[in-house]
Amino acid sequence: MENQKALHFLSVEALSSGNGHVFRRMDLQDDGEQPESPRTPTDSSHAYELPTQTANSDSDSSRFGLLNTSRKYVKLMNFKEEVRAHRDLDSFLAQASILLDEKAASLDEVLRRMLEHLARDGQGSWNQEEVTRSLFTDAGGQEASVHLLTETIQGVMATATGVRYQQSWLCVLCNVKSLQRRCVCIARLERPQNWGMNCCEASFVILILSPPRMKSTKTAIELARTFATMFSDISFREKLLETKTQEDFKQELVLQRQLLSSPTYKVSVEEETGPHSNKPLKVTEFLQAGRGIYEDLSRRLPHYISDFTDGMHGSSRSLLKYTTTAIFLYIAILLPAIAFGSLNDESTRGEIDVQKTIVGQGIGGVIYSLFAGSPMVIPLTTAPLAIFISVIRGICDDYDLDFPAFYACIGLWNSLFLILGGVFNVSLFMKLFKRSTEEVIALFISIAFVGDAVKGTIKIFHKYYHEPMLVNRSAMELQSLAEVLQQPKSSSAGVSLPAVLMMCTKERPILCLLLMLGTLWLGYVLFLIKRSPFLHAKVREVVSDCALPISVVIFSFVGSYLFIDIELPVFNYYRGPVFNVAPLNKLTGMNVLGACGLGFLLALLIFIDQNIVISLTNAPENRLLKGTAYHWDLMLSGFINILMSVLGLPWMHAAFPHSTLHVRQLAKVEQRVEQGHLYETIVSVKETRLTSLAANVLIGLSVFLLPVPLQWIPKPVLYGLFLYMALTSIEGNQMCDRIALLLKEQTSYPPTHYIRRVPQRKVHYFTGLQLIQLITLCAFGMYPLPYMKMIFPLLMILLIPVRKSLLPKIIEAKYLDIIDAQHM
Repeated sequence: MENQKALHFLSVEALSSGNGHVFRRMDLQDDGEQPESPRTPTDSSHAYELPTQTANSDSDSSRFGLLNTSRKYVKLMNFKEEVRAHRDLDSFLAQASILLDEKAASLDEVLRRMLEHLARDGQGSWNQEEVTRSLFTDAGGQEASVHLLTETIQGVMATATGVRYQQSWLCVLCNVKSLQRRCVCIARLERPQNWGMNCCEASFVILILSPPRMKSTKTAIELARTFATMFSDISFREKLLETKTQEDFKQELVLQRQLLSSPTYKVSVEEETGPHSNKPLKVTEFLQAGRGIYEDLSRRLPHYISDFTDGMHGSSRSLLKYTTTAIFLYIAILLPAIAFGSLNDESTRGEIDVQKTIVGQGIGGVIYSLFAGSPMVIPLTTAPLAIFISVIRGICDDYDLDFPAFYACIGLWNSLFLILGGVFNVSLFMKLFKRSTEEVIALFISIAFVGDAVKGTIKIFHKYYHEPMLVNRSAMELQSLAEVLQQPKSSSAGVSLPAVLMMCTKERPILCLLLMLGTLWLGYVLFLIKRSPFLHAKVREVVSDCALPISVVIFSFVGSYLFIDIELPVFNYYRGPVFNVAPLNKLTGMNVLGACGLGFLLALLIFIDQNIVISLTNAPENRLLKGTAYHWDLMLSGFINILMSVLGLPWMHAAFPHSTLHVRQLAKVEQRVEQGHLYETIVSVKETRLTSLAANVLIGLSVFLLPVPLQWIPKPVLYGLFLYMALTSIEGNQMCDRIALLLKEQTSYPPTHYIRRVPQRKVHYFTGLQLIQLITLCAFGMYPLPYMKMIFPLLMILLIPVRKSLLPKIIEAKYLDIIDAQHM
């Protein structure tokens, strides 16, 4: 009986017991009979991993074999303690065999080219057929037809949903009897290749050749550990993809060796950052005043300089990306500031207008960009805050209170609660929020954007789209209309109709509707152009990044210039002082006490929104590596809102979806295929403060553009921006993906972790329960009674016991945990 061995080594990046590798042994045994399922290896179809075999007992046309698989734990190479790692790399750099932009498509051809390259470099002589026979299980064997690599190392991560492979690199090992010393060759492919299951996007191949009898620290496995440990770092692989020459490639290897040898280095694999750790919540953690802020600063301060320098020099320069992102943020922040400023202007009767909103956004945004622990997060005044301000104005009218003083007092109480929350680590409560709960709230915010756009459009139609009619049919009005109609036609003076007749023109609301939908359509089409084959890749990326600004400028021009005869609704502008210090002495003790209660509800709203937005921004799939600062950012928001309150400017907090879209703008995104389904994944993100800082500085300077040209932006274009933000924000929302499953046939379901591991009925039950929670939030959050919206933050808090206590009684807890788990 013929017996062939195959060894698979799987490097484990993150296991509960630590980092390491898994050794896998495979024996291929022939039983001497005809195999039952033929498999002929071809260049275009290479089975890297163990293929699924279909046994047909009545088949006589192929040979049958047995595969025996075993795994062994192997640790990652420790560059700080193991001298052999540095010697291995020095030996490779002394006579480096590197293939850049290899055009071969099949693994067999790539390995053949690498062997030829090693031979040309004079690193050894061997029989190529002998080496090939050692590389593959079926090479040279007439009986076995399963085409597998004999020894490999590949990065994997143990997750809550199973094992996820690093599919962009592959290390192949081989013992060659005729060799006198070890050889290493690294190939970077011209484009990612699909070599079968768990190796669908290979960009790097490392070939290790070694004599069979070597010192224990110099075996092929030990040499492979060195290079596998280096390539397990996703940011390192990203840097290698950007190198142009072999010298640049070797320089990155040297820099990575220095980084791995640093005492403070931690491998930048896809690790969970944020408040959702498995560590249980303890009461004593809230009594350790300042500890959370201290840990936040200790984690983020070492990266502060790099937040300004990353992407500004060297081979990873991203000036064009930064410029387009800053332009996108400028438009994405400025237009909502105008919209919510106009809403505040109407509700407060000019106390807080568009000018103050833009100035407040500029001041608060610059402070947050400079000092926040999460610079990718964008602060903004939001729709819930505008509604809260309108409620405060109503209370002031009902009880004859001074609005600036009462507004400032509520803001100061709110800031006090936020600062105390940061000092006493209240953000740890976010451990109670599961992914599904965050997605419900995020989807509610997206729906709220749609609701604001729809309500604004309905208001325009209600005001303008109807037949001319008299307001109150008074005698004076009838007489005025009769005088107008009795004027002689030959009169040289123009006929002046009453305002009520002039307003009722149907072309105005129709044009508003077209501008809103046009802004949405053009923006989204340009946003998707990066996925099309048209134009150059760099041009597609720039156009996609600037999709929103292009759409806003074009349709503002269409509405304000091409249809100049049709008067479109725009925001109001008043010339007056921007800063008005609040006269707090006008409030009584009872007024201050009442403001305390409203300040607590406002702090609760900002606390939930702020932390959920930071959590969504730092989600594992976004690949942010510099850490978070929940407690520090909460306290910083409190300090910013002190300034806003005293000066009579609108409050602000971390905003969704601006923050997640900011990450998306600075991300390098790749398309991947899993079992026939195409999906996008973020490879890396340029974490910088420059984009948000530049955008907010420009917003502050935009106060000099009032009233013209900013008044050239019609309100329908602002509504179109709201729709665009809502539509682009739902990408990656797992709840939306599961809602879409209700409309798909089962054969088209994507191979996600919850489809694989949770019964289909349970998945749909869970989606239905989420929809009920979402409808409840919408009912309370969009109810026309203003005071009902004051208790909305408490309703969001109630989602925690619903997820922790109620849902496990309907769906098993193990299935809930799987659905809530992260899949990348």
